[in-house]
Amino acid sequence: MSELKALLFDVDGTLAETEEVHRQAFNSAFAEAGLDWVWDQDLYRQLLAVTGGKERIRYYLDRFNPEFPRPAALDDFIAGLHQAKTRHYTETVEGGRVPLRPGVRRLIEAARDAGLRLAIATTTTPANVTALLRASLAEDAEDWFELIAAGGVVPNKKPAPDIYDYSLEKLGLQPEQCLALEDSRNGLRSALAAGIPTLVSVSHYTQGEDFDGALLVVDQLGEPDQPFRVLAGDAAGASHVDVDLLRQLHAAATEAAPA
Repeated sequence: MSELKALLFDVDGTLAETEEVHRQAFNSAFAEAGLDWVWDQDLYRQLLAVTGGKERIRYYLDRFNPEFPRPAALDDFIAGLHQAKTRHYTETVEGGRVPLRPGVRRLIEAARDAGLRLAIATTTTPANVTALLRASLAEDAEDWFELIAAGGVVPNKKPAPDIYDYSLEKLGLQPEQCLALEDSRNGLRSALAAGIPTLVSVSHYTQGEDFDGALLVVDQLGEPDQPFRVLAGDAAGASHVDVDLLRQLHAAATEAAPA
């Protein structure tokens, strides 16, 4: 059994319910470019099967809007749309209009106090991460995390394990020394493929996904006066996710893992 040494956090949907803000930012970018594309919530839920904003735009064109005449420089066209989308997103987040999900701040602060190492492992753009951490957690929140692995630092995005493999290498840790916190099936698959035990707190857009293999699935991390609801797994009588519960879950997972 290995000791828990680090927590690796996903961002979108895990730290905050950001996906709706992303959806609206995409639509603002499309309107700004003179496009009549509108991604409603039902469509966006389908588009979330693909991680990465530029990849999502390309998937939309291939799967849902194949009749759109492709510009000769399609990559540049998509990159421009994504750049505008990021600007709209960060402007919204920097305005303080995207709160952290229940229990996130409490857990991060408790983990720091307990001496656990903290890292971010996400496929979202680095500017999006910075904006959210500064506006919703603390002005110096980037310094709370030993590593912020984001965006295109790896060739393949979730559900590929690349971002977690990269994080483990930079941290100098083995997967069994870590625990990941995710909200989506793609994120869970990514962490598990890297060998990292994972807790899932489902978000608005990921309810009903298959989270087989997660240590525990809850509707939120919870607070002492705002208990979570267990969707799968055994919370050992806990009402909210704290460091003690994470250590229990991690110990049970690593003890049961084959040598």
